[in-house]
Amino acid sequence: MAKQAQALDASRAMRETAAPWGVLAAIDLHGCERARLADPDTIRRFVPAVIDAIGMRPHGALALDRFGDGELEGWSAMQFIETSSITVHADEVLARCFVDIFSCRPFDPDLAAEVAVAHFCGTPSVRVLQR
Repeated sequence: MAKQAQALDASRAMRETAAPWGVLAAIDLHGCERARLADPDTIRRFVPAVIDAIGMRPHGALALDRFGDGELEGWSAMQFIETSSITVHADEVLARCFVDIFSCRPFDPDLAAEVAVAHFCGTPSVRVLQR
């Protein structure tokens, strides 16, 4: 237990003195247009549009796949960017879309949310976490 307490103390000290390495923007959209969430081409257009809007560059190809069972089936996408990654999870059943962007380079999460709304509609909720 003493070693665990020491490790926790060291971790706290590091967090208090270290500058954030990056930003995670969790963009949740509710009330999206189901047809857009079900359309892989909408996601294929969204990812490069958001990358361009926030001033990033893609690294490699977009991974886009439909999987899951029953109500959990839907489209998910992952795109590496030169400063980290973007993920998209579309929920057609409840008309929701979840977009996570992590980058060690600053970007505007609200602008990313605007691009997401333009592609999927819905009402955004944006949470930002410094990491």
